[in-house]
Amino acid sequence: MTKYLVGAAVLALTAVPAMAQDHKLRIQTHFNAESTPGQLIQRFIDEVQTMTGGAVEIQMHYSSEVVAQNEVMSAASQGILDCDMGGITGNVGKDAGWMLAGDIMGGYDTPYQFLSWFYHAGGREVVQEHLYDAQDMHVVGFWLQGHESLSSTAPLAGFADLKDWKFRSPPGLETEIFASFGAKPVVMDFGEVPNALRTGIVDGADASTLNTNANLGLFDVAKHATYPGFHSMPAEQLSCNKGAWGKLPASVQKAIEVSLKGIALDLALLTEIRDNETATRIQAEGVTLYDWSTEDRKAFREFAQGRWADWGAKSPAAQAVLDSHLSFMGSVGLVN
Repeated sequence: MTKYLVGAAVLALTAVPAMAQDHKLRIQTHFNAESTPGQLIQRFIDEVQTMTGGAVEIQMHYSSEVVAQNEVMSAASQGILDCDMGGITGNVGKDAGWMLAGDIMGGYDTPYQFLSWFYHAGGREVVQEHLYDAQDMHVVGFWLQGHESLSSTAPLAGFADLKDWKFRSPPGLETEIFASFGAKPVVMDFGEVPNALRTGIVDGADASTLNTNANLGLFDVAKHATYPGFHSMPAEQLSCNKGAWGKLPASVQKAIEVSLKGIALDLALLTEIRDNETATRIQAEGVTLYDWSTEDRKAFREFAQGRWADWGAKSPAAQAVLDSHLSFMGSVGLVN
């Protein structure tokens, strides 16, 4: 009898590694492993491993090492990868709705409002039906850092300072909004910003959060910045090929969802802490920060709504996403 019990125990122990190999997800992100989001992604992987008892192996590809950032969702949809853990607006070539889903410029005051729209006000369901289903993808969740800051070689105290301000801008909705204020947006890659500022190609930039802008060395040249930010808050997402997601047990799916919501909150909190620390340091070094008035922020949002409407008219999906945002914004007093 003892021999049979020992044999059964050995069989059970040797079966564990095999179970651990039953599920594997190949995921790509554009973040590097050393960045704050990259570190949180590693924590996400570790938490999922712990919560599932190693039932799923996550193979994370950092820094867009498999395909270009704007090709990740297509690669996941086709089975080259399983999941996309990157930006949302990069998919705008598929449908204008991706722009409004990922960064409705000037819409929300805080990342917590945006997350509330997605997780608790129907945002998740709207984007799944109108955007992700068409790509055969399942949206697991959204996460984001928070508002970006504008950096400038000249003051940016309010609307008047935007006229003729030549600055680096990402393409799309933002260029249209700022151009309507009389600014002169110049579309260029993120990596070109520091040199463009140093050489005077642009007078300022919409690059990233205050802390990231400081790490890029922008304040060596640009001695003015908006903070807290108000104009742009691009979100990230985790979505998976429906086939790959459907093969995961419900317990594994839940572990992934719970862990992602955890890092969504922590990324917003950590970004706020590091931006505040950066604000204290760079002001002591001679950088002037401009906290736009409530009136100017409200006016920016009102101007932006006209451009939102233009983008909503581009497709039924875009209109559905915009309507969802506006419904929630109206309920919490952000728009009339």
